[in-house]
Amino acid sequence: MSPSALVARLKELQIEWFAITDHNSMANCAAYEAVARKAGLSFSWGVEIQSMEEIHLLAYFDDSERAMAFDAELYKSLLPIDNDPEYFGDQVIIDENENILRVESRALINSSTWDLASATEQVLAFGGLPVPAHVDAEVNSIISQLGFLPAYPEFELLGISAAMDLESFISRHPEMAKKAFLRASDAHYLADLKPGLCTVYAQQGSVCELLAAARKNDGRYIEHK
Repeated sequence: MSPSALVARLKELQIEWFAITDHNSMANCAAYEAVARKAGLSFSWGVEIQSMEEIHLLAYFDDSERAMAFDAELYKSLLPIDNDPEYFGDQVIIDENENILRVESRALINSSTWDLASATEQVLAFGGLPVPAHVDAEVNSIISQLGFLPAYPEFELLGISAAMDLESFISRHPEMAKKAFLRASDAHYLADLKPGLCTVYAQQGSVCELLAAARKNDGRYIEHK
């Protein structure tokens, strides 16, 4: 999933806009953004936060400077536990040419000390869009960890897994019928990327436009295949 290999695969699949959402870190977003822009693709800074309840919460940002400021606060919220490279692999930070700049020693696999509400409030405070990840998943989702979608914090957009049957899911969770959904690949390997899972009809590839599509503002919307 190097920047150049990923961007080449995305262009092959005619995917025009993407985000990188590494676990508890945005340290590699700058490298992917640089390669994406050279290739004419839209890119959004993102991260997958693991809350204290072990809920995965996606956060997307349009402003890279505010994203980096948020990332610094997120890093502070992580427990000072060292990564085990023999078990989890090296956590490398790269540049756009895939040179290794440094190796992150703190374990990024662990939960933040923020609970779901605190994590959401922090994302919003830095101008980001919080989106609960794969709400249909059997682990690390709001439903698996809490058993329900809480009234607070309130989310306008919910993430779902690539292969999830949305109609069937809503029949089991009618309380989510009026919610907007974003179907993401959650790809860890190039082969996991598939075309046409979800189309966002908007004026440009940006988090602001994504939120407008979730709200169905002025003809914007999200279509699921």
